[in-house]
Amino acid sequence: MEAAGVRIILLSLIISALLAPHLPALSIMLVLFAAFTAFFFRDPDREIGDGVVSPADGRVDVVEGRRLEIFMGLLDCHVNRSPCDGVVVSVEHIPGKFSPAFLKGIRNETNRITIEGEDGTYVVEQIAGFFARRIICYVKEGERVKKGQRIGMIVFGSRVTLEVPEGYRFVIREGERVKAGQTVAVRG
Repeated sequence: MEAAGVRIILLSLIISALLAPHLPALSIMLVLFAAFTAFFFRDPDREIGDGVVSPADGRVDVVEGRRLEIFMGLLDCHVNRSPCDGVVVSVEHIPGKFSPAFLKGIRNETNRITIEGEDGTYVVEQIAGFFARRIICYVKEGERVKKGQRIGMIVFGSRVTLEVPEGYRFVIREGERVKAGQTVAVRG
């Protein structure tokens, strides 16, 4: 579990324990908030799929040319994973807005991770949203990554895009639900 999640859970439970004798209803609400936070920050192990895999859990919103967009809802796991084996050639923070993530074509704050795979360049963009104002990146330039490896997280949901090399086609369709590291997204 991400350290930020552990801190939120512990703080909520400590405050809940202190408030329990005086404000039991508020104490219960804090315990429920801690439970939701534990659910939100979950990081399940995955059986990694064959081929190029989805970088995020969620609903596929856009499949266009070499680009795929995935909307991560509040109930999806928010850990992002590498779609392929390769080397991180750049990690770039792009300032932007914090508009609602369900809006397509938005230019929100973005973290762009470029991975050079054995068959070309892959770009994963972690895009912040209205509630998701914190993007956590686990990888750095020059680091070797494995397909399905955890590369980051977007706190409280948003959108992830994947751009693939020429010659590949997406095998998933708009509206389909995908799992990071597990669902095969692309075939050569």
